[in-house]
Amino acid sequence: MDILTAARQRHTAKAYDSERRIPEALMQQVYSLLRHSPSSVNSQPWHFIVASTPEGKARIAKAAQGGYVYNQSKIVDASHVIVFCSRIDMDDAHLERLLAQEARDERFRDDAARAGQDAGRRGYVRQHRYGSRDMPQWLEKQVYLALGTALLGAATLGIDATPMEGFDQKILDEEFGLHEQGLASVVLASFGYRSGADFNAGLPKSRLPEEVTFTFV
Repeated sequence: MDILTAARQRHTAKAYDSERRIPEALMQQVYSLLRHSPSSVNSQPWHFIVASTPEGKARIAKAAQGGYVYNQSKIVDASHVIVFCSRIDMDDAHLERLLAQEARDERFRDDAARAGQDAGRRGYVRQHRYGSRDMPQWLEKQVYLALGTALLGAATLGIDATPMEGFDQKILDEEFGLHEQGLASVVLASFGYRSGADFNAGLPKSRLPEEVTFTFV
């Protein structure tokens, strides 16, 4: 499926066929999309927890209770569920890990290029930590770039998906010990194949018209 057709046809699935599994080869492509998502100054401040077993999905579903119980079936019935986590801070260890990986991937012509990349990235970190003081929000924005990449990519592969912010973050963070790892859960996404109960699949897509959405100068 071409990308424009996928964008026009994809929808947020509201119910999943619990008997249908996504082939592993297709999920590997989704994982690759996540790894290759863009991020500001190549910061990659994310971690993804993938649940594909009933036990794994049940752990995530613990966070879909009370006022969030409406999302429980979208978690347990889907083929796969991914917890999108954000780093809480951009510490030196992560910055050094990024720089070392870029060097292994031969992104630097010389030592000056490597030093320039390191200085530039650290400059953005200082700006968001001490200037605008919005470090968590900046890092979460990068995670949402990965979410958008995964949702559109899944549609091109014929996979249905559901992004979910409706869950108890505190429960989920404690379940997976995220704070101890310097992480926090941000958003969930279920992946699978819709069931006949997915009312949203039959509704027409609705978007504001071009003249409202764009300004051309």
